[in-house]
Amino acid sequence: MSELVLFSVEEGVAYVRFNKPERLNALDLAMARAFRAAVDQALDDRRVRAVVLAGEGRAFVSGGDLAYLRAAADIPLAAGELIDVMHGALLRLKQSKLPSIAALKGNVAGAGVSLALMTTLAVAADNATLNLAYIRVAATPDCGGSWALTRLLGERRAAEVALLAETLSAEQALRLGLINRLVGADELEGAVRALALRLAQGPAFATRQTLALIADASSEPLESQLLKERCAFAACAGTRDFTEAVDAFFQKRKPIFEN
Repeated sequence: MSELVLFSVEEGVAYVRFNKPERLNALDLAMARAFRAAVDQALDDRRVRAVVLAGEGRAFVSGGDLAYLRAAADIPLAAGELIDVMHGALLRLKQSKLPSIAALKGNVAGAGVSLALMTTLAVAADNATLNLAYIRVAATPDCGGSWALTRLLGERRAAEVALLAETLSAEQALRLGLINRLVGADELEGAVRALALRLAQGPAFATRQTLALIADASSEPLESQLLKERCAFAACAGTRDFTEAVDAFFQKRKPIFEN
């Protein structure tokens, strides 16, 4: 694994850490390829039940590396190659229905915001700021930013965030629903770890089924969604985890799920 992205697995949680702190973890092609390799490694590891995305140093991800693009002989070609690699990694992560958490701190901008929006949950330190920022460099969102932002906020509010590119404090991001939790900077790592362990120790099949239902909910007609809910519940009811959870409920104890 390239040192541009650090990878480890602890207690069922894969930690993917962007590791170019001197550039605030700005994304270039080499880092994108390392990220894709880390995502592949996480999803191919049967121990992994949750994924955490984090950044080394002062920031999560400060966006694309503009110096990398500026130095390219063919800027559109370089941008397209970088985006293709990132999109492939994010698509595989989303399609896996494996829960993911972004640990946000410092200056989170451009693709960093998009990455955070694409994870299942996002936890931010109180020193984090978010700015979609693409319009500031006469560009458009990538890494799923337009898709996730619109699903979270609706078209009008998404247009405001994207077109005005105003810097949002962590408190503002929480009020908008762009992040799930806000913690002190010194509490971020512990809070994210506790949340990731909670997801990793939950019923894996039911978690994936729930995320699949949520992903379809905004585009499916009610009748179709109700049928999907019925099928998903029936599938869960046939698992050992369901039997264990029901037994634990009546025995007044905490269930132990298969992981």
